[in-house]
Amino acid sequence: MDLPRLETTPIPGLVVLRLDLREDSRGWFKENWQREKMVALGLPDFGPVQNNISFNAARGATRGIHTEPWDKFVSVANGRAFCAWVDMREGDTFGAVFTIELTPDIAVFVPRGVGNSYQTLEDGVAYTYLVNEHWRPATPYPALNLADETVAIPWPIPLDQAEISEKDLNNPRLADVTPMKPKKTLIIGALGQLGRALQAEYPGSDLIDLVSGDGVATLDLTDTEAVAAWPWHEYALVLNAAAYTAVDAAETADGRRTAWAANATAPATLARLAREHGFTLVHYSSEYVFDGTAPDHTEDEPLSPLGVYAQTKAAGDIAVGLAPRHYVLRTSWVIGEGKNFVRTMQALAEKGVSPSVVSDQVGRLTFTGELARATRHLVDSGAAWGTYNISNGGPAMSWAEIAKAVFERCGRSADDVTLTTTEEYAAGKDLAPRPLQSAMSLEKIRATGFEPEDAMLALDRYLKSPVVE
Repeated sequence: MDLPRLETTPIPGLVVLRLDLREDSRGWFKENWQREKMVALGLPDFGPVQNNISFNAARGATRGIHTEPWDKFVSVANGRAFCAWVDMREGDTFGAVFTIELTPDIAVFVPRGVGNSYQTLEDGVAYTYLVNEHWRPATPYPALNLADETVAIPWPIPLDQAEISEKDLNNPRLADVTPMKPKKTLIIGALGQLGRALQAEYPGSDLIDLVSGDGVATLDLTDTEAVAAWPWHEYALVLNAAAYTAVDAAETADGRRTAWAANATAPATLARLAREHGFTLVHYSSEYVFDGTAPDHTEDEPLSPLGVYAQTKAAGDIAVGLAPRHYVLRTSWVIGEGKNFVRTMQALAEKGVSPSVVSDQVGRLTFTGELARATRHLVDSGAAWGTYNISNGGPAMSWAEIAKAVFERCGRSADDVTLTTTEEYAAGKDLAPRPLQSAMSLEKIRATGFEPEDAMLALDRYLKSPVVE
């Protein structure tokens, strides 16, 4: 079969496909939907889950204008139909119109929020359409009167001679239609350090956490009934900033169970939901998935977690990788609002304390604002799905070197920070193993056009900002 041809229209996202119709004396054959070929042409990989056929007995059957909240892929199995679409989405193209006569060699992809209608031009026309969400009864959506004067659709058969349902006859005019809003963004773990930075990057998002707060709802992703009741179909983007990060406590019996639930089971649940509802899933991981023996970790390095926390994060990475539209952002040494290493060193410097800090663990700081900025870049640029390393830029540094940098910026001498080793620091303590080399290669995300900010520049700005507990 030859490749179909794709044509754009005045309505953004609405595209026409000219299909290869193979005919002989017996009739014809066509590939009405062929995912590999059509996605390669540029059609969204919209993941159809339901196929509907509307049989229209008589010429002049007219339906619409309906704006169901899902994508459609429409065609006719036989005959001819005049089709019209109206953009009903918020934005500059609200009210834009496109029309075409559908025959079996033509199909049209209709994005969510574009009103759909047709009028049969022959008897016995079968109109067929794929949709990427299961039909739900009583789903509200905008509709438009077929005779609206503003869009002025040129129906081949006058509407007073067409067969139209009573419901469609009473649909509102464009001036009375509330435009369809885009699908929403959901931030999970909204009250954590990263969650707060994501709120600043994605204002107006829905927010959930294990505890409620100002504008934050409660949802436990391990609660099967609560998860089933949540309206996942309303989201285009889900940002999973929730995690159990108590590395040492994860080695205990209770901590182990909690870590596996938060870092592995919950991401697996989100990956399943992403497959079912078609949203993009962004999940945040850690360089702890590696054993720290490589000097510069790349995204395709085999997983080699050392402790329980690390093992749960690695399991979460694998689970999220099964979502069709996903980004796993592996990061290191996260610094944001609340308690963290930098704030601890700042407080010690201001109190006149001279700490001993490990000098054989090497990596880069990642400020939450930079992590949120990278998220926005990957999502908005349409970067290839997959795993990306992200931290701030600049040379890799040890924890001791970072502590010295903080002390100097607080007016103390770098010499007030003394050096120790991981082994010496852990003596007599019940600590989880830690990777000694945490620096990650940033070449993959740089190749998408994102340039990480130098960590020391970000540190200067961070130390001048108010302390948030």
